[in-house]
Amino acid sequence: MKRFTDDVLIDLLNDIESDRVERKESFKGDVPKKARQAICAFANDMPGYNEPGVLFIGAKDIGEPSYIKITDQLLLSLADMKTDGNILPLPVLSVEKRLLKGAEMAVVTVMPSDMPPVRYDGRIWIRTGPRRSIANEQEERLLSERRRIKFLPYDLHPVIGASLGDLSRVFFEEEYLPRAFATDILEANGRTYEERLAACRMIVAPDDPTPTVSGILTLGRKPQDFIPGARIQFLRIKGNKWGDEVIDEMRIDGTIQNQIIVLDQKMKSHNRVSIEIITSPREIRHYHYPLSALQQLTRNAVMHRSYEGTNSPVMVYWFDDRIEIINAGGPFGRVTPENFGEPGFADYRNPNIAETMKILEFVQRFGVGIQMAQAELLKNGNRPVEFSFDSHSVICHVYSISPTSELQTTVVNDKVLDGRKQVEAQVEAQVEAQVDKDILNALKDKPASSAEIAQTLGHKKLSGNIRRALPRMREAELLEYLIPDKPTSRLQKYQLTEKGRKLLETIS
Repeated sequence: MKRFTDDVLIDLLNDIESDRVERKESFKGDVPKKARQAICAFANDMPGYNEPGVLFIGAKDIGEPSYIKITDQLLLSLADMKTDGNILPLPVLSVEKRLLKGAEMAVVTVMPSDMPPVRYDGRIWIRTGPRRSIANEQEERLLSERRRIKFLPYDLHPVIGASLGDLSRVFFEEEYLPRAFATDILEANGRTYEERLAACRMIVAPDDPTPTVSGILTLGRKPQDFIPGARIQFLRIKGNKWGDEVIDEMRIDGTIQNQIIVLDQKMKSHNRVSIEIITSPREIRHYHYPLSALQQLTRNAVMHRSYEGTNSPVMVYWFDDRIEIINAGGPFGRVTPENFGEPGFADYRNPNIAETMKILEFVQRFGVGIQMAQAELLKNGNRPVEFSFDSHSVICHVYSISPTSELQTTVVNDKVLDGRKQVEAQVEAQVEAQVDKDILNALKDKPASSAEIAQTLGHKKLSGNIRRALPRMREAELLEYLIPDKPTSRLQKYQLTEKGRKLLETIS
C-alpha cells in the first residue's frame, strides 16, 4: 500500500484541478455518501493513472485546513467504508491522521482496483476531471475490458468448457441485477446481456462470454459439472466420535444461494430447544445452538474456502455435543492462525464470491462474521467457538450448550410441552416481541414487501428487528410468501396466513 510523504500530500492538496483528489471540510451531512462515491471513483481509476486517489477530511475546497478535530471515532467511521459492503468489490484503502499545513487531517488513500468496475449503491462512479459522475455504457465496457490485463483472483478465472447457456439468464435478470444495480441504471436500455454479465464479473468480457468461476457458482444451472467440490456435505452423527452412526446425510449442490438456503433448513431441522420451567414464571427457551451464529460460521466457510486445486466440499458434521465446520484452504493473505477472527484482520481469497453473497443478502457486512457469531454464542450460553488449522483447511468447533443439573429442562422435539403442542409454544414465543405484533397489523389489510412493512412501521429502511422477525414468523406459519415458488423474487411480498389472522384477532 503506497504511503505518501507530507510534501506529496501538500502538493495534492494545493492542486485544485487534480482528478486524483477530493477535499471535505468535515464528515457530516451528506459527506459520508459523497466520500463513498469518491472512493468508488478512485478505485475505478477511469483515466488509467494507475496511481492512488486521495480523500482529505478536514480540508476546504481551496486546499486550506478547516481545523476540525480528527478523533478516533472519525477514523473508525472512515475505515468502516471499506468493509460495510456498500462499495463492491471491496476497495483497497488506508486511513490515517496526518498533520498538514499545521492542522490535523484524515487522509484516505485509495488504490486502483484490479477488478473494475467498482460500484457504490448500485452505481459505477468515475472521475470526470475534478468531478464525480456515473459511468455510461461505453465507460463500463472500458472498465470491464481493463480487467482482462490484470492479475485476477481465482474466482474471476474463466471456466473452460462453460458457455452462456450454462448460466441462468432468468435468475440473473430477475433476481441478481435488481439487487446489484440501482433502478435508474437498470432502466438504461443500452447495455447488452453480455455487457451486464461482464459488469458483474459473471463472464470474462462482452466479447469473450466465457463464464467465470463466480458466474458459474452464482448463476450456473449445474455448477458442480464444472467445479465438483463447490458443494456442502452435511452429516448428523449420533454420538460424539468420528465413526459413530450417521443418522442423516445430505449432499447439497447447486448455486451458492441454493446451498446456503438448503443448509439453513437442514440446521434448523436438527437444532433443539431446552425449556427452563423452574427459575421463571415464564418459559425461558435456549436453542442448543443460536442459528444466527451457525449461519455466520457456515457462510464464512463458503465465502473463504479454496475453490482451486481441490474437490473437497465444505463439511458440516453435527455430533451430539458439537458441530465441526471444515473448509478447504488455510488462513489467507494477512490472516494468520494467530490473528484469525480478531477485529481488523480480514482478507479475501474469493472477493467476488464475497460480493455475490453480500448482494444476495447472505452477508450484512464484511470482516465481523466471527465476532458476531462469538457474541451470539455467548448470549445463548455456549462456549466460544474454537478454530484449528493445518496447511490445507480450517476447522471450526462449535459446542452445544451444556445440560445444567440445577434446572429442569425439557427438550422440544415434536412432543407435548405442559399440555400444549409445540407449535402453540412456538407461536407464543414469536409474539412476545412488540415488532411481531406490529408486522401482523401492517399486513392485516393487504400483502406488502419487506420494505413496505418497514415504511408502514415508520422506518426509512429495513431494520434488523424486522429482518429477523420475518423469517421467524414464516417459520411459525404466521406469514407466508405471496410468490412461494420464487422466495427471492424482487416482487416478493408477505401475507398473513389463517393462523396469523386468528392470532392477530386475539392480541389486538
